[in-house]
Amino acid sequence: MDKRILIPTDFSKNALNAARYAVDLYAKLNCEFYFLNVFRLDGYTTDTLIVPEPGSAPYETAKVASEKGLVKLLDMLELHHDNPKHTYHTISTFSFLSEAVKQTIANKDIDLVIMGTKGASGSKGVIFGSNTVNTMEKVTECPVLAVPADVQFSPLKEVVFPTNYKSVYKRKKMKCLIEIAKMHQSAIRFLNVNKNPELTTAQESNRQLLEDIMETVTHSDHSLSKKNVAESLTAFVASRESDMIAFINKKHFFFSSVFSSPLIKEIGYDATVPILALP
Repeated sequence: MDKRILIPTDFSKNALNAARYAVDLYAKLNCEFYFLNVFRLDGYTTDTLIVPEPGSAPYETAKVASEKGLVKLLDMLELHHDNPKHTYHTISTFSFLSEAVKQTIANKDIDLVIMGTKGASGSKGVIFGSNTVNTMEKVTECPVLAVPADVQFSPLKEVVFPTNYKSVYKRKKMKCLIEIAKMHQSAIRFLNVNKNPELTTAQESNRQLLEDIMETVTHSDHSLSKKNVAESLTAFVASRESDMIAFINKKHFFFSSVFSSPLIKEIGYDATVPILALP
């Protein structure tokens, strides 16, 4: 079965860049790409009590503009790279973004969501826009890959996987990461950032399980005796010129420690790699 990838777009430069990254990342696989645009109506919001009905002039005008934007997007992607392995579909809807994403995942049996980190209103110094954060936190049905602005695809040499080895890993949860590593012959680097790098018996058991799960791809263990996860991860990725960060988004422990802290502005200027959140 073809891989099914959902790409939300607001027609911003960052969203177009994420779409281009997606089709390049999966150039070798047969893929069905679903491009989703959640449109808005002037004078209305999704929490307005009076919602315009389909068929009304404001609704139809906004829907036509959304559909035209999607056609233009496909035209630009065809110019970028016409891959016979890829099939494109478009979805235009009036809804909350997170709800539209979850509904599309269910209706189309989506395997992966790929999106830009900032929308059309992108603020300087903020790498992850609220839509991206909400999607990464609320979507638990499949992995979400966030692509920073201006990151162009290049062959992935290595992916950094930060972990404290406190989770019992499941093979099916790692499927997306292993697939990406195999497609591009990438190495996976486990990074344990801890003031005390010595592992407990349980952590060592989990580390061994992770090794077993990753036996079909190149991987290695790394540890840093530091307190700040965000700074250590950023420095590790920068020093090695790593190409992607992947993490298990479990109870948001990692997400909150990195992306919700004041450090995000500092990290934002250095974050030059996509982030893969595995649910």
